[in-house]
Amino acid sequence: MKFAIFRKFLLVLLLLFFFYSCASKTEVIPEEIEINDFVWKGLNAYYFWQSSKPELDDNRFNSQASLDNYLAGFSNPENIFESLLFRPTDRFSLIVNDYTVLENAFQGVTLNHGMEFGLVRHKTITSNVFGYVRYVIPESDASIKGVTKGMIFNQINGVQITETNYISLLSNNTYTIGLADFNDGDPISTATTITLIKSQLEENPIKIAKVFDEGMGNKIGYLMYNQFSAPFDSALNNAFLTFKNENITDLIVDLRYNGGGSVRTATYLGAMITGQFNEHIFSKQVWNEKVLASWPEENFINRFPNQINNGIITENINSVNLSSVYFIVSGSSASASELVINSLRSYIDVKLVGLKTVGKQEGSITLYDADDFRKNGSNFNLNHRYAIQPIVFEITNKNNQNEINGYLPGVTLPGIKLGEDFGNLGVLGERTDPLLDRTINYILTGAKGNFYSRKIIHNGIFKFEINDTNRKQYVS
Repeated sequence: MKFAIFRKFLLVLLLLFFFYSCASKTEVIPEEIEINDFVWKGLNAYYFWQSSKPELDDNRFNSQASLDNYLAGFSNPENIFESLLFRPTDRFSLIVNDYTVLENAFQGVTLNHGMEFGLVRHKTITSNVFGYVRYVIPESDASIKGVTKGMIFNQINGVQITETNYISLLSNNTYTIGLADFNDGDPISTATTITLIKSQLEENPIKIAKVFDEGMGNKIGYLMYNQFSAPFDSALNNAFLTFKNENITDLIVDLRYNGGGSVRTATYLGAMITGQFNEHIFSKQVWNEKVLASWPEENFINRFPNQINNGIITENINSVNLSSVYFIVSGSSASASELVINSLRSYIDVKLVGLKTVGKQEGSITLYDADDFRKNGSNFNLNHRYAIQPIVFEITNKNNQNEINGYLPGVTLPGIKLGEDFGNLGVLGERTDPLLDRTINYILTGAKGNFYSRKIIHNGIFKFEINDTNRKQYVS
């Protein structure tokens, strides 16, 4: 099953590789525990909570033989990885048995049928669940077969979706959804079914970029941005060139389905929104004690840039120099999305419309089985494709602030608490979308008002799964 609890989960804060120096493998590791050995050593070097896990202490084992004996007590890499995590504080570290799937996900390439959706409990029989389509990826199987935003479905392969079976029902690469009428939160099945087949898809994260001319000098830029993906940095910059040329007075950045991504891309977006803070501190990273002791302090500071430079392209950033910005958020907004919100609130007025964000003010890196934990590094192990994606740092704004419990509109930051109306989702990018319409009215009038929102069982965008064996979820 390709499935992420907080959407894409893609995608995490992934970018900086400040690799801790480690010794070469001078001792032969028994083949049956070589992956377990890699897992332990990777977490020992970089895991943010390394000092809080006695099993990861530098002096826990007095020899490689002693470590080998410990590692042999775990039947598979997933078990030892889970045993070494600082649960429940650590909600997001993960292990994968095929790093190519993870790498593709960071590039926006996933095995996907193209229907992005959330799951909600029925109003009356709360153990029953229905799905609602949030949006559809162009040229996907769902798009070809006529799936559209706002569709309601309550069955998979003819079986009612429940809080206990939704994972198993949605695990297959091919399944049939049964459409339903919303019926005020207690959906009634219709006779219409659609069979969806997953395939490799690359999604452009810039779903919508347009300008609303509201008269009286009000020109509002709107960007629906669904992943902080480095390959699309130039496209993001081009969207802001349009905003700049249109002389927008206000900006709405819609992150309701954005689970995160590249830290560097997050700094680019921050610089595009502003532009007046070049080289000022955008964010700070706090790693474990060993990593912090190995590098100068400046290496852990991200600054507002004025150019995009990711090794592929170099171009000046198109900035709109705003002193305020409005973000649409939800329970699927996480990681780099929260980073941009947190960093900008130190400099400009930030207002939110939507529901509470995830609360992932943390970052991770991909570690491979090599002496330096790099892809194709020294002594890179070709015997397997395991990789680990541990949380390795916390991230704050210039004032050392973060919100580990997430951002709640109207409470944590100024704004309006407003959930999606599953019976009236409207059209993304149009005033018929209640969240967008409410945000535009908020800009024009400053009025907040009170609006209804329903409890969501699952804010996830069900897009990809990293490990079919034990259903490890990639969460960003």
